[in-house]
Amino acid sequence: MPSRVIPLYVVAPPRLLMLDIAGPIDAIRRANVEQTAVRFDVIHVGPRAKVMTSIGLVVSGIAALPRRVPDDAIVMLGGNVTTLTLGDDVDATRDRSDEAAIVAWLGAMIRPCHTVITICTGALLAARAGLLDGYSCTTHHQCCAELAAIAPRARVLEDRLYVQDGRRLSSAGITAGVDLILHVIAQLTSQAHAVAVARYLVVYMRRNGADPQLSPWLAGRNHVHPIVHKVQDAIAGDPTRSWSNTALAKLAGTSPRHLSRLFREHTGVHVPDYRNRLRVALAHELLEQTELDIERVAERAGFASARQLRRAWRRWYSTPPRAARERRAPTARS
Repeated sequence: MPSRVIPLYVVAPPRLLMLDIAGPIDAIRRANVEQTAVRFDVIHVGPRAKVMTSIGLVVSGIAALPRRVPDDAIVMLGGNVTTLTLGDDVDATRDRSDEAAIVAWLGAMIRPCHTVITICTGALLAARAGLLDGYSCTTHHQCCAELAAIAPRARVLEDRLYVQDGRRLSSAGITAGVDLILHVIAQLTSQAHAVAVARYLVVYMRRNGADPQLSPWLAGRNHVHPIVHKVQDAIAGDPTRSWSNTALAKLAGTSPRHLSRLFREHTGVHVPDYRNRLRVALAHELLEQTELDIERVAERAGFASARQLRRAWRRWYSTPPRAARERRAPTARS
């Protein structure tokens, strides 16, 4: 049995943009396969039992908007396309009514204990309900101006993959929803499980919403060698452990010398460098997400001292560790 069950309500607006929901929810489905500590209980809800999607398929089996949302639930809003995109069969008046019903439901149901995730133009519905007032957020690049007009009290950030401000998480257009959900999976389960989901989906996993570069957790993963992947999975699962080449070779079922050669050949780095890169990534997360001092961060990330952390840090960053802490959002909410 999972130690924690998280209800995830996926709100289906009229003219649903299919990829906004299909990508993130398939990542959630895989997260339920990769680990058992947390189970995401997905419930699709909306004003109508079925909706026409952006690709011309009708999605049915949608439950009614619930009269109560459990504490600590996640509510996810996908985006939708214009009526012109779907042609003359769309009832614009009915769709406007359905959107208004979603906005009213959000305004009545969402409390501080709830997490709201918006994908693409789903942010516009959340904004109409007043859920983004006072928060940093983003949406599809074509709709940032509209979002700012709807929610003048929100801080709309353009050119961001995704933004998290407390319990409000928003992504840019369409496929960026997968990046945001990988971030959520990493927070609620672990980085290792998020990496496993990303590998299954064959997508990049980025460090954060403002950084378009490949995550260190997936660096060196663009190969198909099973032994090397097995070793990388072990290190990623516990980067603070003192992994010896002998222990890793035993795990991989090969000799230490052969493992060193395979690892270098397929990842482009030596095993100790790979391990230290993940430790630095872990230290970076701790600096961004906690108030721990540098000595405690170094200890939790697997380094013998802050001096050792700083020495390793300089290999990948031109700025000192304190810069990671300074990059945090100006507001911090529980």
